[in-house]
Amino acid sequence: MHPIDLPQDIKDRVISRRGKLHLYEDLDPGRTALIVIDMQNTFMEPGAMAEVPLAREIVPNINRLAGACRRAGAAVAWVQVTVSPEEGGDYWPGLLDHVNTGERAALFLEALAEGSHGHAIWPELEVDEGDMIVNKNRYSAFLPGASRLAEMLRERDIDTVIITGTLTNVCCESSARDAMMTDFKTIMVSDGTACLRDDEHLAALGNVLQVFGDVFTTDELIDILVP
Repeated sequence: MHPIDLPQDIKDRVISRRGKLHLYEDLDPGRTALIVIDMQNTFMEPGAMAEVPLAREIVPNINRLAGACRRAGAAVAWVQVTVSPEEGGDYWPGLLDHVNTGERAALFLEALAEGSHGHAIWPELEVDEGDMIVNKNRYSAFLPGASRLAEMLRERDIDTVIITGTLTNVCCESSARDAMMTDFKTIMVSDGTACLRDDEHLAALGNVLQVFGDVFTTDELIDILVP
């Protein structure tokens, strides 16, 4: 698993701005949702085209958090990146036409098409029938137009989101940034997110803690949600 302790100078900078390290030490479970980002076979399976090996190691923490959220009365949402081959509202030229080669774009189209094996949630994750399942067509689940997640949360009067999943520095950080910018209280889980490098993981957590929200461990959040 990634190291999770942020440098002391970052913590000191946060404390100098806020007067304390953590913003959200008290949570109302009824207004809180756990958001699990892109824990799909394409990112989880050994040898898959976008494998994130350390993402397999955070599965137990995500399952523990999901269980704690349900016991406390918080919502759980599973978000799946979904790539459409149709040039319409769901087509993503930034991913498919620009930042990847044509060969890699074709692999994404095959791996992340809705209903495909690669699109499915990793089977070791414990999804409950009462959980929300949401597709997104951009890195951020909270980018307006990218998914219905924000709308679904607001329909439930949810104002606080706990971000887990993969990749820490791509879809998780993008979602955390946009969640805060659209007025959700935003928390990242330091040992419930994963990417390809330790330094990228810590940099993303540091960005969120300094500017966009809060960062807690799984155990810290469970203690807050289920005291």
